[in-house]
Amino acid sequence: MAAPHLKMAARQAALLARAGCDPAWGAQLGEHVLRECPPAPGQVVAGFWPLPGEIDIRPLLLALAERGHALVLPATPPRGQPLTFHRWRPGDTLIREKFGTYRPEGAQLDPDYLLVPLLAFDRAGRRLGYGAGFYDRTLVRLPGRRTVGCAFAAQELPEVPTDADDVALDAIATERGVIFAGQQRDGR
Repeated sequence: MAAPHLKMAARQAALLARAGCDPAWGAQLGEHVLRECPPAPGQVVAGFWPLPGEIDIRPLLLALAERGHALVLPATPPRGQPLTFHRWRPGDTLIREKFGTYRPEGAQLDPDYLLVPLLAFDRAGRRLGYGAGFYDRTLVRLPGRRTVGCAFAAQELPEVPTDADDVALDAIATERGVIFAGQQRDGR
């Protein structure tokens, strides 16, 4: 079990690392996802509306919509609950929620493929979020779905401190490429 101070220090380091990054690099992230690990035709894709400072995946969401994917964005539930996902189409009105997030008003729909925000990641697929555990509870509820973390390459750590209830991701997409869980720095 990771000591809380280790997670806090990792979050602070990740916030500092991403401070010099340009959210527009999300366009490059999107190109890598579409080339290296695209969702299968017909899959429902969960995205997220970026918070200030996060990599902007909206170009990827628009490209996925153009390819015919149904898109959903998360709604923030009360603490201790998993996220729910609601249908979103480009141009739909978004409702501001707590924590500065936004959600659509569309119908609730479970995704097959999830693009997951994060603060820090490592090459084992471990992620560190903001600390409320929403995505960990959600991923447990949706086993077998493809999960791709989205971040700046600068947010990579040698090892992310984790607890037993933290759920690893299948891959991490950055502006530099896609890292599949367990892949070493030299690509093996």
